Amino acid sequence: MEGDLIKINEWLLPFSWIYGIGVKVRNALFDMGILKSKSYDVPVICIGNITVGGTGKTPHTEYLIKLLSEKYKVAVLSRGYKRKSEGYVLADANTPMEMIGDEPYQMKQKFEQVYVAVDKNRRRGIERLCADKITADTDVILLDDAYQHRYVKPGVNILLVDYHRMIGEDKLLPAGRLREPSKGKDRAHIVIVTKCPADIKPMGFRVLQKALHLYPYQKLFFSTFKYGKMSQLFGSEERNLATLRLDEHILLLTGIASPEQMRMDLERYTKNITSLAFDDHHFFDEKDVALINEAFAQIKAKEKIIITTEKDATRLKNTEGLSEAVKEALFVLPIEVEIMQNQKDSFNEKILSYVLKNSRNSVLAQSKDADNSRYSHHLGNRIRKIGR
Repeated sequence: MEGDLIKINEWLLPFSWIYGIGVKVRNALFDMGILKSKSYDVPVICIGNITVGGTGKTPHTEYLIKLLSEKYKVAVLSRGYKRKSEGYVLADANTPMEMIGDEPYQMKQKFEQVYVAVDKNRRRGIERLCADKITADTDVILLDDAYQHRYVKPGVNILLVDYHRMIGEDKLLPAGRLREPSKGKDRAHIVIVTKCPADIKPMGFRVLQKALHLYPYQKLFFSTFKYGKMSQLFGSEERNLATLRLDEHILLLTGIASPEQMRMDLERYTKNITSLAFDDHHFFDEKDVALINEAFAQIKAKEKIIITTEKDATRLKNTEGLSEAVKEALFVLPIEVEIMQNQKDSFNEKILSYVLKNSRNSVLAQSKDADNSRYSHHLGNRIRKIGR
């Protein structure tokens, strides 16, 4: 059920209160215009949340990449969490994962035609993408995980809310996982409840809608995970989830914020699942590798497989010390999102319409049309005078 993964550390609530004062003051300074938010003449779409990790930002960003890249030159700008570099970095096909972070690296590897850049200073990142010769043809910028970065005012603010951790029932850091009070949702133009069970009932949608208390100007959507074909990380074999057998044992190896929904989805194929979960964005060291090797060796089932995510695969790929048995059994499971309630076309149209109306070419064309209109008006007056 919704909210079923919320755990509150009650003894930390006084610290959450102190943290909340700071966040509220900061937001108030932006709301009053004392701290300035800057808009840009290129369409900017922010995909973020008000909780710490685990809402599905990367698959939703990839959904937008697929939607937009057929018609537009797309750039993704991320902070590049845990990267070993500073400042602005524009990725190319050969940029190491350590230089840009695991999520930007994953997106660059999957979508070579898309510009992927990282910069903690999002204003500078946007300005570099628009001004640098190599990326000056950018049509639309996707801001990854920038909901709290209010120095930039996006044209569309998309807020992701985890079905299993509804923001109205959570608490501020450090007692809970909220980055800011749930009222922060009011800045969103679009709210997506993510990780919904595929079999959620109509009543479930209505309960969620009521719980969020959205304004009329906010559009609500629901999404669920769907999974692509698994592929060997260290080989060429591919498998569909449907080929998993009831007696096959899965070692679910993850370093993501919330692997619970993935486990629940895999339980539809087999109940024999052992979870080995590390922290989000975890870099695997020698001790971790030994733990992975041991955990897999201890599974006595005749048929066994290791399943991990694409994000984890970016960090596992160059990890040394994995046993040959682990390498042979290690499969990567792509995670995609599906808009529910037959609202896919509505969601797509909302995004495409915004980009079309606010593209730099469109704005330029409107400006030229306005200039031509003014020029034609004056020219017309002169012609009438000549006619007399």
